[in-house]
Formats: sequence, structure tokens, C-alpha cells
Amino acid sequence: MIRRIQQIAKHLHQNSTRKMTDKSLLMNHTCLRIKDPKVSLPFYEKNFGMTLVNHFIMDGFTLYMLGYETAEKKNWAARPGVLELCHNHGAENDPNYKLNNGNGENFRGFGHICVSVDNIAAAEEQLIAGGVNFKKKLSDGRQKNIAFALDPDGYWIELVEHKKGQQAGITAKSTYKFNHTMVRVKDPEKSLKFYRDVLGMKLFSKKDHEGAKFSLYFLGYDHNPSFKEGEIDHLDQLGREGVLELTHNWGTENDDSFEGYHNGNSTENGATQGYGHICVSSADPGEFCENIDKKFGNSVEWSVKWNQGKMKDLAFIKDPDGYSIEIIGHDIFHDWVDGRPPK
Repeated sequence: MIRRIQQIAKHLHQNSTRKMTDKSLLMNHTCLRIKDPKVSLPFYEKNFGMTLVNHFIMDGFTLYMLGYETAEKKNWAARPGVLELCHNHGAENDPNYKLNNGNGENFRGFGHICVSVDNIAAAEEQLIAGGVNFKKKLSDGRQKNIAFALDPDGYWIELVEHKKGQQAGITAKSTYKFNHTMVRVKDPEKSLKFYRDVLGMKLFSKKDHEGAKFSLYFLGYDHNPSFKEGEIDHLDQLGREGVLELTHNWGTENDDSFEGYHNGNSTENGATQGYGHICVSSADPGEFCENIDKKFGNSVEWSVKWNQGKMKDLAFIKDPDGYSIEIIGHDIFHDWVDGRPPK
């Protein structure tokens, strides 16, 4: 197994000089379904310092876009690090409405979102004082440098430390970053090929946990010509937004009995929904989708091709594990007012 991982790493290194054609690409947002926005929005605003960037009222559901303040005042879709909370109207009053956080024994797939902070010990203390529940505190387990908080719907929020602007004993939410989103994958070779070749991401880093027999792959966009895959500074990676973490439990790629992971959207076999998708944004999403079609043809699967769904100006493509990736433009919904499209 270790030899196979080394072979994958070597393959990635050999292809690390591949050039991207769309230098506007970024990982814009991650979508999670929620039960009650009157509970979830204050939770992220009060405890994690996020602000409501925008909201969009659709037929039957509302999308709430949260993020951290940035120096550049761009449209919400033209920046990384956005958290999209999807509320199906009426869910808050439905006692039978349940959500899947992706980490149970059944229907595992999505793992967590991650917020990177200046001082993790101070941040944890502040969250506990604010009544936030934890799946894992810093003092729990073998890894003393990470913690996992729980949001109102049971989703895991990892805490890591980027150390920027750090002051002893205190934490400043103004330094927080929505760092990454984690999903589990069956075969890292197939997944890395998809995210690197099809979507144009780059491999930031790879970390093997030999004792627990799993590997972590961190990917994202970096349009600096001097960027080299696998050589990013660790704290630099933790200080970024719009990072994707792929978790591979060793051996699943060769296990014929392994049926795969739940994509967060399927309701087959009694599955419950939860995680929705990640989203890639481009200055010219139509051309980006057309180029994917031309280059990869039937080797990639689309849920919705560009402009062919009920909602226009977007597309949905599937990765090898069936997870959905939305593709939108930097200016989508830029003219909406108070959550509504222009009349």
C-alpha cells in the first residue's frame, strides 16, 4: 500500500509543471443544507465572526452566503472562502427533517469544513464559553493541534492555527479564514487526476498517517507562475481560503466490496442529505465548461451542463466519487437586490 502511495506521489510530481489555461479559477464556496437559518446564521456570525455576504430567495429554498471580510470588495462569487447555507423552506417546522453530517457509520462522505484561526487555544476557550459543543477538543486524542466544533446541524468544523497576528491568550475573529472543505475519496489517483486535469487545481501538499493508514491531499488554485506543487509552506496553506482536502483511507481503491461514499445529495436506500457541493468560479464559466467538454468528452459526467438546467448561468459536474461541483461565473446574481432578481 505504501509503495502504491509513493507511485501516486511520483506520478503527481512528474505532471506538476502542467499549465492552466484559465487563470481566473477559484474555489468559491461550499454548500451545506441547514434546518433553521435563525439558528445557523447567528451561530456562524457570533462564534466564528462570519458575515452575511448575500442571500438569494429561490422557489422553495433560500441560499445564505457567509464569509469573512476582505480588503477587496468583489462580488461574492469572485472570491474564495464563502460558506453557502441552503435552507429548504419549512424545514425548521418539520420535526422529521434530518440532516446527514457525513461522519456516521452509514452514508459517510463529506467530513468537515475548517476554520483557520490565529490562536487555537484561545479560540477553543472562547467557543466553549459561548456554548459551542465539540466533537474533539485540543486535549482529546493524539493530535493536540486540532479541534472539531459542532454546528447546530451536527456538521464538524475543524479548527487549525495559522498563527498570523497571533497574540498570547487572546483570539481575534478578524484573522479567521474559511480554510478548507474535506471529502473522503475511494481512489486518490482518479480523484487527483480529475481535480488537477479537469478542474485545473494544484496539489498543495500531501500528508500520510501510516499508523492510522490514511492520507490527506490538499488542493486549490494558485496562479503564480513560480508556484510548485507540493512545496507550499504549511502556514501559508493554513492561511489561505478555498482549499479542498481529499481524505483517502488506504485500501479502498482495491476493495471490491467497498461501495463508495455518500455524495451528500442522494436519498437512495434511505440516505439523508446534508452536504451539497463545492463550487468553482471562473471569469468565463461558459468557455471553461466548453473546454472541459472538448478535452474530456464522455470521460466526465455532468449533472447539469452549462445553461441547460432550470437555473441558468451555471453547471454541475461530478467527480469520480459522485460529489457535485458547481461551476459559476464571477458575476452571477450580481444584480439581485434584497435576495431577488431584477424585475
